Amino acid sequence: MINFKKEVAKLINSIVNIPIDELEEYIEIPKDSNMGDYAFPCFKLAKTLKKAPTQIAEKIKNGIKNIPECIENIEVVGGYINFYIEKNILIKEVIQEIDLKKSEYGKTDIGNNENIVIDYSSPNIAKPFHIGHLRSTVIGGALYNIYNFLGYNSIGINHLGDYGTQFGKLIEGYKRWGTEYDIENNPIEELTKIYIRINELCKEDEQVLEECRNNFKKLEEKDEYCTKIWSKFRELSLKEFERIYEMLGSKFDSLNGEAFYSDKMPEVIEILEKTGKLKESEGARIIDLEEQGMPPCLIEKSNGSTTYATRDLAAILYRARTYNFKKALYVTSYEQVLHFKQIFEVAKLLGLEEKYTNNLEHIPFGMVLLKTGKMSTREGNVIKLEELLNESIKRVEKIIEEKNPSLEPEEKKKIAKKVGIGAVIFNDLANSRIKDEIFDWDQILNFNGETGPYIQYTYVRTNSVLNKVNEIPSINKIDYSALNKKESIEILKLIYSYTDTVKLAALKNEPSIIARYLIDLSHAFSSFYNENKIICEDKNIQDAYIYLTYATNTVLKSSAELLGIKMPKKM
Repeated sequence: MINFKKEVAKLINSIVNIPIDELEEYIEIPKDSNMGDYAFPCFKLAKTLKKAPTQIAEKIKNGIKNIPECIENIEVVGGYINFYIEKNILIKEVIQEIDLKKSEYGKTDIGNNENIVIDYSSPNIAKPFHIGHLRSTVIGGALYNIYNFLGYNSIGINHLGDYGTQFGKLIEGYKRWGTEYDIENNPIEELTKIYIRINELCKEDEQVLEECRNNFKKLEEKDEYCTKIWSKFRELSLKEFERIYEMLGSKFDSLNGEAFYSDKMPEVIEILEKTGKLKESEGARIIDLEEQGMPPCLIEKSNGSTTYATRDLAAILYRARTYNFKKALYVTSYEQVLHFKQIFEVAKLLGLEEKYTNNLEHIPFGMVLLKTGKMSTREGNVIKLEELLNESIKRVEKIIEEKNPSLEPEEKKKIAKKVGIGAVIFNDLANSRIKDEIFDWDQILNFNGETGPYIQYTYVRTNSVLNKVNEIPSINKIDYSALNKKESIEILKLIYSYTDTVKLAALKNEPSIIARYLIDLSHAFSSFYNENKIICEDKNIQDAYIYLTYATNTVLKSSAELLGIKMPKKM
């Protein structure tokens, strides 16, 4: 397809001596289409050219020669130069590209098959998979899909929380009360009860807490009894988690959790020792980060146990060697911002090439909060994700029963699953990831407005239209001029911008950009649908409208799938 933005940048470049790629970054898309399809803010050049933005805008506009046929008009408004694209060329470009690529429309190979390691989800074994884990799981899953779409090779790693002092606590609780709980048949719930109970005892008795710490030390030393119990906790937990991942459509290429790095940490400590930066402090060993304006990074506790930091450093070393990554992303809550700043700084001491240590990125997100405040496993006030998803599905089934009772029971269940889970995923991804999310049933299951069900309903509407015709018309039969009207142009502009939208989502590691795009495209099609009769007597117009509906259907499905949302054919 013609890169209209580049064409605009070339015109500006012919007047000002600024690289085309840099000019492209400055070009904006006006919210009001009356102000053009692309706008160049001359404020960006005022300092360099030492002139007022309006003067610069006029100079550039008046100096432009040999305007390509894809540019219909150029206007100056204030300090902006507004460029209008020739609409018939836009229509032709989009329709022909859709015809060529079909369901692959929008995909690119800019990633050159380079590896992007994405560390996400990462629940703690032997603890409930609650809605606090939802954010990392769906944000990471969306980024996995987005990078693959752009031609990278995503590697999803579920860095399970399967190591640490909490397992020393669980082992101690199991030793004391294991026979009182039905762990085989209800592992997570029963282990949670043990965890809460042992935590209470630790608060009352410092000696019990010390026993828990010793248990973890034994686990690190491969004590047979502790290792056997830990392995049992892990295996039972993974079976429970897999059921939830199946519901969400989550996939991972590696389930190497913290424990996987237990035999790889000595090398990290050895490398840090050789740098002379590993210092003793109150019996523990640390890397001093005062010069970087951060607290010290704890590498080894006073009792010889390792820390999250040690394991994360071992993981960086392993992932660089194993995956030769272009980027390594860590999708965790913003509570861990300091932790990752420290880790990424210490990673520079591991002897790795800068192409690895300079491309470690923390992707923070806000917390999921209850109306009463924060959730805590040890306090026992969590909402289990599986219960949430099942409740969402159940409520959707009820709505479908009221609105479309003629559906077959099995079909109703399949639709309810897609809509119920899609509603939860979209709700999570709809806003900027850094914002805290207050968990609210009414918001998640609001089937009106800017929600997952609204997008799915729009998709179903496009399906309904397409099912009324025997086939999608050949583009040779399309009269492009029939689509040269406001409502259809808005759709085509959005479809044209699909690849750029996905690129922006990857650049900012922000899936909400795709969510916003889905809402905009759904709104645009709804406006078109309400203003125009698609199935009509004029075959010329009908063919053009049907093809536009097909194009919308294709891109709605593709972009929803980037977020992990499955589209039903009926609702």
